Amino acid sequence: MWPWGHAAFGYLLYSFGSRLFGSRPSGYPTIVLLVATQLPDLVDKPLSWVFELFPQGYSVGHSVFVAVPLGIAVLALAVWRHRIEYGIAFIVGYWSHLVGDIVLGLVGGNPYTFARVLWPVVTLPPYSSDLSALARIHEYISAFLYLLSTEGATGPLMIALMIYFGPFLFAILVWLVDGAPGITAFRRLFSSPD
Repeated sequence: MWPWGHAAFGYLLYSFGSRLFGSRPSGYPTIVLLVATQLPDLVDKPLSWVFELFPQGYSVGHSVFVAVPLGIAVLALAVWRHRIEYGIAFIVGYWSHLVGDIVLGLVGGNPYTFARVLWPVVTLPPYSSDLSALARIHEYISAFLYLLSTEGATGPLMIALMIYFGPFLFAILVWLVDGAPGITAFRRLFSSPD
């Protein structure tokens, strides 16, 4: 799943979950959520692609053996600090990333669907090619663009675009309906004091 897909999936779960409890997402927890949706890739891709510590970009950050205790620890800290919404946002963001990767693997018929989240019990085989981090990113983007061009050549480009960007566009719409939470908080984080 691409970063925007993880962000969309996590935000939609968070927004709809918030509505079930009679509220809407708020500023700083939404930022925590969005960072948490990217956290497994921000940990594992550099460990594999840059530092070559793991044979694939699915290891520590994607492991349920790390994600579950870490999520519970963050939630406990948030409860202790009287900021439960931050802990919930972290858990929804982080765990939705893992669920999204599993669902995408099931849909795509990936033989390592569940193995992706079982490190260190299961270690995935190494990539078929030994590439630098930049070359690996280029390979991912090229494969994505090739998929879109192939789908376009055979006709269902709109279906491919809706699969890859539809949930993201829907999440943006829901985010706007929610009042665009996080914008003001983000500005406060990066504004210089007068």
